[in-house]
Amino acid sequence: MKKLIRMRYTKWYQLFSKGIFKDHPIYVMALGICSALAVTNRIENAIGMGVGVTLVLMASSASTSMIRKYIPGRVRMVTYMVLISTFVIAFQLFLQAFFFDLSQQLGAYTGLIITNCIVMGRAEAFAVKNPVHFSVMDALANGLGYTITLLVLSFVREILAFGTLLGVSVVGEGWVNWTVMAMAPGAFFVMALYIWLMRTIAKLDQEAA
Repeated sequence: MKKLIRMRYTKWYQLFSKGIFKDHPIYVMALGICSALAVTNRIENAIGMGVGVTLVLMASSASTSMIRKYIPGRVRMVTYMVLISTFVIAFQLFLQAFFFDLSQQLGAYTGLIITNCIVMGRAEAFAVKNPVHFSVMDALANGLGYTITLLVLSFVREILAFGTLLGVSVVGEGWVNWTVMAMAPGAFFVMALYIWLMRTIAKLDQEAA
């Protein structure tokens, strides 16, 4: 019994650590980069997109896992798309009902969660082959890994671009906003530095092991 519990704990830990660090969706697998660049000019946008992707990931992975034995191989991609789009529309309607300003700021990018490679990738690579509880953990880990990246990028960009955090000024009177950080070139620059830093840390960690 203890051995079984230990094995289950090890499996949960491995799934969580892979999504957060070892198989991180952005800096390891280079998935979801477009949305990460598009919505990270402010922290509230990053939070909204991160929560949306995580919830859709968990719901679609759980649904895929539950019906995996009944999905014909030749239509599995279409099945994933139908499931994902259903949960994305539900999230869009929720934002419009309760967080209208945020839904306006995110604009079309909320709907584009449907095409986010992370969501489709986890359904195909993991959920369709594993039970529900492991699929949900895998989705949660990847969603958190994605969200953390968005928060790091938006933290840097919002301070430099607007001198604020969550809309509250955090700089002095002499501060000059870095306009480029509110634009695509600034997003690419911060993303490149982030990927370089995280891959360097991962390489050092492997060498130390």
